[in-house]
Amino acid sequence: MYQKEQQRQLFDLSKKLLQQTAEADQAAAKETTQQLHQVLHFHEWKYYIQNDPVISDFEYDTLFKKLEAIEEQFPELKTPDSPTQRVSNDLTNEFNSVEHLVPMLSLDNSYNAEDLKDFDERIKKRCMLEEDSDVEYVVEPKFDGGSIALVYENDVLVRAATRGNGTKGEEMTLNAKAMRTIPLRADFSKHNIQKVELRGEALIEKNNFDKINAQRAKDGQTLFANPRNAATGGLRTKDPSETAKRGLEAFVYQLGFAANENGDNVLDKFSTHNEGIEFLGQLGFKVPIVERKVCKNIKEVADFCKHWEAKREGYNYEIDGMVVKVNSLTLQEKCGYTSHHPRWAIAYKFKAKQATSTLETIEYQIGKIGSITPVAKITPVQLAGVTVSSISLHNEDFINSKDIRIGDTVLVERAGDVIPYIVKSMDDLRDGSEQKIEFPKECPGCQTPLIRAEKEAAWRCPNYQCEAQVLQRMTFHVSKDAMDIDGFGPSYIERFYELDWLKDIADIYQLDYEAIAQLEGFGERSASKLQMAIDKAKQNPIHRLLHSLSIHHLGKKASKLLAQEINHVLDLQNWTEEDFTNIKDIGPVVAENVLAFFNDASNIELLKKMESLGVNLVQTDDDKPVQVSADAPLAGKSILFTGKLLKMGRKEAQELATLNGAKNISAVSSKLNILVAGEKAGSKLKKAQAVGTVEILTEDEFLKLIGKE
Repeated sequence: MYQKEQQRQLFDLSKKLLQQTAEADQAAAKETTQQLHQVLHFHEWKYYIQNDPVISDFEYDTLFKKLEAIEEQFPELKTPDSPTQRVSNDLTNEFNSVEHLVPMLSLDNSYNAEDLKDFDERIKKRCMLEEDSDVEYVVEPKFDGGSIALVYENDVLVRAATRGNGTKGEEMTLNAKAMRTIPLRADFSKHNIQKVELRGEALIEKNNFDKINAQRAKDGQTLFANPRNAATGGLRTKDPSETAKRGLEAFVYQLGFAANENGDNVLDKFSTHNEGIEFLGQLGFKVPIVERKVCKNIKEVADFCKHWEAKREGYNYEIDGMVVKVNSLTLQEKCGYTSHHPRWAIAYKFKAKQATSTLETIEYQIGKIGSITPVAKITPVQLAGVTVSSISLHNEDFINSKDIRIGDTVLVERAGDVIPYIVKSMDDLRDGSEQKIEFPKECPGCQTPLIRAEKEAAWRCPNYQCEAQVLQRMTFHVSKDAMDIDGFGPSYIERFYELDWLKDIADIYQLDYEAIAQLEGFGERSASKLQMAIDKAKQNPIHRLLHSLSIHHLGKKASKLLAQEINHVLDLQNWTEEDFTNIKDIGPVVAENVLAFFNDASNIELLKKMESLGVNLVQTDDDKPVQVSADAPLAGKSILFTGKLLKMGRKEAQELATLNGAKNISAVSSKLNILVAGEKAGSKLKKAQAVGTVEILTEDEFLKLIGKE
């Protein structure tokens, strides 16, 4: 429908219109209106037909509201083909088109408590209620899937369709029958209902989506960008078995039409929207339960929306907001409809998890073991409440697999609302100026040729003296995970390095504190606190020291296993590969890397220098294995803690578990015996429940089990 160049032009026009302020005169408004028609039709096509949006929902809503505002100011510019005069269109020519019994309209949007308050005031005005009166609302999830309409006659499912253009949709009855959450038969006739049309949403559970993409990757297929794409594609597939294979589910959230055998409307048998939902749940339909609430007033609505915005990541399904509906069907009727949306409902949209931006350039970071990590610098964009301008591209394979280029328009998402990543590049929007990314062959810091080990994704700089690596190793050495030198952050490392006070990690233990006290921003007290923290770190157990040396693949666990087997750190220079691999959980890769480190004379001199400066290199009691009796409460059990613990920190809980015989592991699997779930336990709790064999304890139950009530 749209050629590549045309798509690029419409995308650029969209960005221009997003920055444009309100038009002052009718002539300018007319031109802007025509442009908004073009871009909104284009983005509807990309979103609903192609399942491949190139702007975020928030950006689309902003453009839509601009058009609404112009039409309100200049009513003569409102035309029958305006996007404001119909709902979005997902019709294609591949399926039979069927007419809905009643129109499926879109929803107006809100983004904050103030928008909800304005909505509440409009409801009261339309229903002629007192300003200080309360309106009862039902709040339920705004599922991010594919809208469907289900028609039952004489208790039997006879038709299912997509939303389409709101008046007509594409029939997908066979696909609906393949979805096990949609009853093929429901007892409507017992309630004097002969024909009914229900509204719902087809979607895919997050865990299933991950499995689907893992299988597609294994089969060499293109991965789905998100669960919504996978769900809407599953609705339109011509093979119902594919719908079933994707594990599509359907939530039903509204009775749209109900008539008795005489054709009379019987929706009035319900007085509220919530009664209708309860009725559908009793008939066996999957309806929102814990995620649905009847709220007494708009403040309670706003609080519930905020509550679910905070919980969205732990929920089994993708939701991008909450839907707020007037509960009383009488008040709904008084409010009525526009051509676009019901006046009695509004969507509260969560902060955007996805947005589009431009990849401006690539920078390369050098890690403590020389790994080269490409970092995309993008045009800053607001995402889930923060400004994102840098995104890790992981490695060369990641760049190549997604065909990411400098100058690309990219779709950006914050995983778990924390870590931003690039979902895909928009190759349809390329104009030819984009540049392929050529991964460097030499270290960006010291120009040493890079190497890539077999079966590893990262390119590394082999020069141990590379300045960037030295800085990163010193920064890691003082970090909480390593020697835990309190208050000694990266800024101190960089500053002292620039002053030529630090050349390697041994120099950390011979700093001139009098000179530090004279530095701007320090003083005697700061210098004294730093000295105390460093002196304390000198007494650390040797497993911390081993981990702090940044030996490739030598993590915390392996460092503890080695520390249990030696009296002095330098004992390791006399070890053979067999000595390492005889230790359970130490493999040949770790053995090879530790051997290489201790066979390097400069590293031995470094450790001797550190010992001469007072750093402990001798095994302590903290390094020795914990002695656990065979009858310990958790002997032979594996355990995992999730959520917020109220009576102790996570580290303390893990230590208690170890002392009582348990093995702490980091992920839910069939090997997990016990999960301790604290407050706001999320996906790990759900996964453990799904496994079925995991014993789930509260924090108090865990303490009782180990005798620490």
